[in-house]
Amino acid sequence: MRAVIMAGGKGTRLRPYTTLIPKPLVPLGGKYSILEIVIGQLARQGFTHITLAVSHMAQLVMAYFGDGRRFGVRLDYSLEEEELSTIGPLTLLDDLPEHFLVMNGDILCDIDYGAFLQRHIAASGPATVSVCRRQQKIDFGVLGYNEANELTSFQEKPVREYDVSMGIFCLRRDVVAALPRGRRYGFDNLMLDGLASGLAIKVAPFDGFWLDIGRPDDYQYADEHFPEIAARLGIAD
Repeated sequence: MRAVIMAGGKGTRLRPYTTLIPKPLVPLGGKYSILEIVIGQLARQGFTHITLAVSHMAQLVMAYFGDGRRFGVRLDYSLEEEELSTIGPLTLLDDLPEHFLVMNGDILCDIDYGAFLQRHIAASGPATVSVCRRQQKIDFGVLGYNEANELTSFQEKPVREYDVSMGIFCLRRDVVAALPRGRRYGFDNLMLDGLASGLAIKVAPFDGFWLDIGRPDDYQYADEHFPEIAARLGIAD
């Protein structure tokens, strides 16, 4: 099984932690880098070939992870000379299998990545996106009113629920083959273009543990609670 991990971002949201080191190498619990955890999970769940799409401080990432031998996987790299967003780097890969997993490199999640890919393969669709339910609290009183500017509703600090992309998805090779090579193209473009063209994109709801640690608050939470997170992810603390 093949996975591609997007690990080329500058990590601007995670500053000052990423001032001197790339985001994939930011440590958690004083023991593991973020990307080290993700690669270990993929290896344990049956992935044998992992490609890291790298750009910012790429040499540090490549020197740290090497050829993947210590993880028991084949590890190689796709180097972006310019920022290509979250889908564009895939167009640089000439050896993609018929179906493969793509994910962001700053995610902690207890999803079974191997099973997720196998379900996508069984469905034979062009794309499958993992989603989870998130709540967003509005810290204000929300008013509704009509065309005459008369109050029609009021909610004090309501909570909205959304199904959000987890940054974990599976693709069929022909979806990437149809894109211009080496052009900036993001996951958002893929979703919007897919809707416009009638692409049959599947959604896979997930109700387990998921944490995007791209923001300082989320990173601090993950670092402080690493022992319990490590237990959920099945790694040695």
